[in-house]
Amino acid sequence: MLKTYRVEGMTCCGCSSAVEKALKEALPGATIDVNVAVNEVSIEPSNDDELVKAVIEDAGFDYGGPL
Repeated sequence: MLKTYRVEGMTCCGCSSAVEKALKEALPGATIDVNVAVNEVSIEPSNDDELVKAVIEDAGFDYGGPL
């Protein structure tokens, strides 16, 4: 199932790369699409909101929740 999450604090491609790398390490095999322009990340499959929240926050960004 595809889910999209709000990620606050991403301002550049370096930010989006950091989020993408962290999520790919935590969710191997998932498709990760980070959109820095709208501060969102889409993950498929994604069924663990708490893990996504922890990874985003550990990467230094604010988790805005699922959309």
